[in-house]
Amino acid sequence: MQLFPRTDRAADAALVDGLAVDDPNAAEAFVRRFQGAVFGLAVSITRDRALAEDVSQEVFVRAWRAAASYDVRRASVLTWLLTITRNAAIDAVRARRSAPTEADALEQLLDATMRPPDPEEVALRGLESAQATERLLQIPAEQARAVVLAVVGGLTAKEVGEHEGIPLGTAKTRIRTGLKRVRQAMEEERG
Repeated sequence: MQLFPRTDRAADAALVDGLAVDDPNAAEAFVRRFQGAVFGLAVSITRDRALAEDVSQEVFVRAWRAAASYDVRRASVLTWLLTITRNAAIDAVRARRSAPTEADALEQLLDATMRPPDPEEVALRGLESAQATERLLQIPAEQARAVVLAVVGGLTAKEVGEHEGIPLGTAKTRIRTGLKRVRQAMEEERG
């Protein structure tokens, strides 16, 4: 009897390769390895454990379907999977939401995301989330706010404009420019 199967010790990218060829052992190890991070992000976005469970399941199905197109040069497996998670969670929240998010909830989200990371939170959320926060703190505050509202809060550009009291074109520019600056910082860190 083997306590730790080989797949549990495989590299992240190797597990994705296993998903692409429908290897059940790789799929099981993949879910075991990433289920905590996926569920944690889903809960933080949806703020609903039951919905986060549904989102998490959907994320692993999407990852399985997209495994063959994963490119290790573009992002780490965790980054790729958390991007899928963010998109699925935002889709789920938007599907449930009949009215825009309340201003108080958005302000709490902005406050939690925009303040410098607490060392204890950094340990819990992991290195990549701390790096994302650091990148946001390096761009102008109005761009960072727009990016957080759009990416984490799931607001459309129009909703960002309404929340921030700015024209739609300005909201789009802030989101686009902020995302571009964050992406450039990521590329510089890799290169």
